[in-house]
Formats: sequence, C-alpha cells, structure tokens
Amino acid sequence: MLSFALLLSSLLLSKDALASTTGPTVDVGYATYLGNQSYPNTVAYLGIPYAEPPVGDLRFRATVPLNTTRISQEAGGQVVNATYYPNFCIQGTTGGGDAGGAGSEDCLKVNIYAPYGAKEGDNLPVLFYIHGGGYVYGNPRNWPFDGWINQSPNVVIVSVYYRLDSFGFLAAPEFTDPTYGDFNGGFKDQIQALKWVKQYISAFGGDPNQVTINGQSAGGSSVELHMVAHEGEQLFHGVIAQSVFRTPLSTPEEQQPLFEFYSSYAGCGTGSIGEQMTCLRNASISALARAQDAAVQGKFSGLYNSFHPVLDGVLFTGYPTLQFQLGQFTHVPLIVGSTSNETLSGGTNISEALKAYFPALTETDIQEFLALYPLSDYDSPSQQFQVATGEPDVICGREAMGGASSLFSDTWTYRYNTPNPTSGSDVVAHASENWMMFDGTNTGYNGTTTFTPQTPAELAFASELIAYWLSFVRSGNPNTYKLEMSPTWEQYTIPNMVRMVLMQDPQNLTTVSGSYMEQQPIPETERCAFAISKVMHEEN
Repeated sequence: MLSFALLLSSLLLSKDALASTTGPTVDVGYATYLGNQSYPNTVAYLGIPYAEPPVGDLRFRATVPLNTTRISQEAGGQVVNATYYPNFCIQGTTGGGDAGGAGSEDCLKVNIYAPYGAKEGDNLPVLFYIHGGGYVYGNPRNWPFDGWINQSPNVVIVSVYYRLDSFGFLAAPEFTDPTYGDFNGGFKDQIQALKWVKQYISAFGGDPNQVTINGQSAGGSSVELHMVAHEGEQLFHGVIAQSVFRTPLSTPEEQQPLFEFYSSYAGCGTGSIGEQMTCLRNASISALARAQDAAVQGKFSGLYNSFHPVLDGVLFTGYPTLQFQLGQFTHVPLIVGSTSNETLSGGTNISEALKAYFPALTETDIQEFLALYPLSDYDSPSQQFQVATGEPDVICGREAMGGASSLFSDTWTYRYNTPNPTSGSDVVAHASENWMMFDGTNTGYNGTTTFTPQTPAELAFASELIAYWLSFVRSGNPNTYKLEMSPTWEQYTIPNMVRMVLMQDPQNLTTVSGSYMEQQPIPETERCAFAISKVMHEEN
C-alpha cells in the first residue's frame, strides 16, 4: 500500500505545487497533464491514456474508449505527471533466439510532442506515428520525436502504443461471437487512439482535421490497412507508408491451428472455446509470452505461425493490395517507399523463403517467381535472394499502393539509399532510415534500444528527411517546406514513374544534398506487377 501511495503521489502534482514550477501543462477537459520541456521550443507529454486498460476480462477484446470520468476522479483535481515514458506493451521475440515478455498490458497510451506554448486554436497539423516490429514487438520510446519538433515547431506529433503479438492479434473462428473475443484488437487500439486524437488533440494545439498517419514496416502495413478498413469516420487526411510489411492478411480459419497450439502451450488447451478463453484471460503474462514465442521458435509446425491482423469480414473485407487495384481505399495524398536492399526473409533458398512468407502460394506460383529472378541477372546468389524475396515481401508495396493512389491523389514515391552506418555493411537494409531519422537508434530485445551519436553530415541528412516528411504533414506536399538544399521531389504518375532517391551526400558535406530523382526501372515495375497479380495467394 505504501509503494502504491508513493507511486500515485509521483504521478499527481497539486496545482499549488505546480505553481512553483515552470512546467508546461495542458488541460484536456477531464485532466490536466504536465509535460517535459525537452528543448526550449519543444514539450513532450508522455504516456497519455487513450483507452481503458485491456486487462482482466478486457484481455483479447476490442478496445474500450477511455473512461474520462475515471481519469478525472483519480486525478482528484491534481495535475497528472506526464514527463516520463510509460510502460510499453507486452513484447514478443524479435526472432533472434531471444525471449519476449517484457512490458505491461496497461499500455494503451500516446506520447504527444508539441511546440512550447502551443494551445487550443493554433490548429497545427498533426503527424500520427505507428511503430513497426512485425506486429510483435516495438516500443515508441525508441523512436523519439523531440528533435522533429525542435527542427519544425509548427506541427504536433502523436506516437501510439498498441497491443502486440497474441495480446493484440489472437484469433479463432469463434470470435465472430464477441462473447469469446474480438478480432484485430491491436489494430482497433490504433483506431481508438485516432478517435481520441480527433476529440482532444486541439488542446495540444493540433488540428483534428489535418492528421497524417505514418508508419514503418508493420507501421507501414498498418497505415495501408487504415486506408482500406471500414472505420466509420474519416480519421486521417494524408499517409506516409515506409517499407510496407506485405504479410498475409490471413483468415481466422487459417489462424485456428496457431490458436490451438498457443492455448495448449499456455495450459489452456482443453474444454470449450469459452472455457479456453476464460483460462487464457486468467493465465499469467509469462505463460502467454512463452506460448507466443514458442510458435515462432520451431515448436509449432503450422503454416501461419505469428499473430497479425486477420481478414475478419467486418473491419477488413478484402486483401489491401486487391482493394487498392480496385480503387477501394481512402483517397488522400500519399508518400510510399522502401529501402534499396531490404528483405524480411532469411536463409538462402528462395522457394522456401517465399513459401514461409506466403503459405498459400502454389508450386506453380513459386516456379513463376523463380523464372522472374534468374541468377544471371545478379552479381551473386545473395543479391538474387534479396531481390527475389524483398520485392514481394516489402519493396513492391511502393507500386501496389503508389500506382493505384496516383490515379486519385497526389502521390510521391522514394527509394532510401543510405545504409545504417553501424551495420558494418553497404547493404541498405530494412529500417535503415530509422537509424537516421531517430537519433541513431538500433532496437534490441524486449523494448530496448541503443542510440549512437551522429556525425554532422548524418545530422544534416536527417534534417533533410524530417523536412520532407513534415512538409508533407503541413501542406500535403513534401516540397513546400523542404530544405533549400534539397531537390524538388517530383510526383509519381503512371506516365511519369519517378521516385526520389533519398541519400546522404557521398562527400559527407552538410550543405549539399545527396538525394536525386530517378525513373522507376522497367524490370522492377514488371516484376512488381507480377507480385501484385498474385494477391489472392499472397493474401496481402
């Protein structure tokens, strides 16, 4: 009891005590939050709840909107301390032989970064960021935005925590009856956070009618899914999709063997579905963490071995790639791209990698893929593997989304071409841009990261990237507020299939941009057209 009282007192500051400080506060109507002034012109309000904690009977259920009366009563007229990062959501394994399990279920929070002095009525455009990590892991603390506001104190940035792995994406066919559980809980967290932003971001100086959603990897997949989801209202007005994770949107029936394995491994494998779900809701976090990790560590022999969004027939009624080709998506300005050399497949066997990533591919599909990527076209077998798997895994998301979007809205595409300098390789791998854009971050296990100091040339390139991104957030165009040294980013159209190569200056100068425009190569366009044509078997 004493430790709880000490914790509560650290979270709440009386208004008299606040008066003796210079800390910035925001009153959202039901509570007043104290922020952390991380730069002279920047305030970070960290760990602001947007939904009810998904604990107890709410585990594996759809997001419940925040009970603001509860928050107000708990505050008791005192100011809530929002100057430190909250607990992140329960992590799964990164796939490197590590165990997940760190974090908390009580994690449905947002971090809000705003200019110092921003207030109601300023109507600043909003960037809403969704982190990556395969829908399995990720901690928003590892991708801070203080420096973005410091560079451009004319936007508000929101970074969302959402349920991950089995806690966010457990699925069984019986969930069509919500008595047992709900599909896509982690994605519904994102929707609820966007609804909270729509209602309350104006208190932080933001404009709820000018929200751009942005994400990388699973975050890029998430923003693609938001563009095709049946959300009931318009929650965003622009999209930046980085390295879209083109994972299958499997059906609940395809996920059933995984559910059965998971339930059994957690000690809940007997009885009716209702009894199993009761058992799973009463199970310890460690038991569930071990079960979700075991599924991807070789103990489960099924085809679909990880917890991702599913085709539930209500929120998602079709594969996103197909819906884009049919024009059935939200038509808003779009930036979409990938890194030069990324793949999310491992090993050396292209056939095995494609089958593991897309379990519904037929043997005929795979032979047709192999025919598109003859070894004679590449410098080495490793390069052949990277391109043959990286294009359908990730890279072709640029064409699948960008080509369709350009028929309706202003669209820009890119190829990110600067390797992570700490990798010791010239390969521009998946997430290389994260290192550059977020203070030299390299994420580790269980929500950890390591920040590496950046050189002046790297900082200059990071500023160029941030300027393009925030120019798009502010105006719907990456050029309006770009750095003076940066080239004009031409729009992508079907007649003029061009993209920006985002690249650090090769001479490491700080006043010269290394970025330039290029035509999308015809062979890549043709290969991606083939990958897009296989949507019904790729299930993406």
